[in-house]
Amino acid sequence: MTTAPLAVPRADPRRRLLAAWYVGAGLMLVALNLRMGVASVGPVLGDVERSLHLSPSAASLLTTIPVFAFGAFAFLTPVLTRRIGLHRLLGLTMAVLAVGIALRIEPHGWALYGGTVLAGAAIAVANVLMPAAIKSDFAHRVGLLMGLYSTALFLSAAVASAAVVPLAAAFGSWRPALAFWAVPAVVAFLVWLPRALRNPGHAGRSRTVDDAPVEAPDEPRFARLFRDPVAMAVTGFMGLQSLSYYAFLTWVPTVLQDAGVTAHEAGLMLAYSSLPGIVTGVTGPAIARRVRPTWVPVVVVVAFCAVGFVGLLVAPAAGAWLWMTLFGLGQGGAISLSLSYIVWRSPDARHTAHLSTMAQGTGYLLAGLGPLGIGLLHTATGGWTVPVVVLLALLGVQLVAGVAASRERQVLARR
Repeated sequence: MTTAPLAVPRADPRRRLLAAWYVGAGLMLVALNLRMGVASVGPVLGDVERSLHLSPSAASLLTTIPVFAFGAFAFLTPVLTRRIGLHRLLGLTMAVLAVGIALRIEPHGWALYGGTVLAGAAIAVANVLMPAAIKSDFAHRVGLLMGLYSTALFLSAAVASAAVVPLAAAFGSWRPALAFWAVPAVVAFLVWLPRALRNPGHAGRSRTVDDAPVEAPDEPRFARLFRDPVAMAVTGFMGLQSLSYYAFLTWVPTVLQDAGVTAHEAGLMLAYSSLPGIVTGVTGPAIARRVRPTWVPVVVVVAFCAVGFVGLLVAPAAGAWLWMTLFGLGQGGAISLSLSYIVWRSPDARHTAHLSTMAQGTGYLLAGLGPLGIGLLHTATGGWTVPVVVLLALLGVQLVAGVAASRERQVLARR
């Protein structure tokens, strides 16, 4: 006598939909925290310098340390993911980020720099995990989620840079104004906690990146990505667009001021550039999935940035608002495409995590050289023509890497 197998009831579609919305909202809250702690420093950097009696070079470390940390600490992510699990580790990064930012209220300089390193390390790991988490939880909505993700990065940077000065005036000091950004990190941690603690596995299921995976014997090793042309193209595009963005973020306000624009207006222009960036950030991945040939979106976003740089050479003050619009459109589209290529060129969440580690680890180490190199070129030449021409030349290399990354292939595919 045989016994019929028990029917397993399917989850209520409404509950599945609510769960998906909850996880999506949690991911976006995490994304919003990945730039606030960094973008909030620049507008009050002068106050920090005067308060702690720092030299300009020592003060500038507060803005350069995070970018290098984004690259250096990214390479720890595969080891941490194997030990902790993707979703649990993502929640842990928010807790560490909150601690790093909160240290800024401590009146000693070591806490400010130590907190900056800690916050940079947390963001570095979260940067790598986000594409893998989106691939894991929203495999059929990758374009939409990656667009929202890149939009959250732009939006959070704009909000933090605009709000920190009024907060400093309200609190009476820059310390609580910088420490305030620990609050959204705590909120993101609490919202994400149920997803992080959820038991991802069942008896008989293979282990995944979600529950502290073990490397499968037949799986290609992470090191092989550095010899894979698809991975190298994605990494090149990610790194060069990041270099262009951070060089722009650091030096374009100074370029405008040297051309006669007031410091206040230059700051407004920089904040404004995030708005068109949000437009291309949220729509770029969806458009890129439909446009043929696949390299067209790459050409468009690089062209936007190139025209903006040429404009800075020929009419930096007269056409400044137009150049900021073009920069915003180009950079918003470039970052959304570079993050999307990490997901699209990976067959599963595990490979996405590995490619994200390579692209963002190497990419941000390269990006950190941008502001430093442009500053050295400006000092050596006494003007902005050579630095801007160098950025234009690097856009050409970025275009080549982006066109290669746009081809519909996957990393480590058997040929």
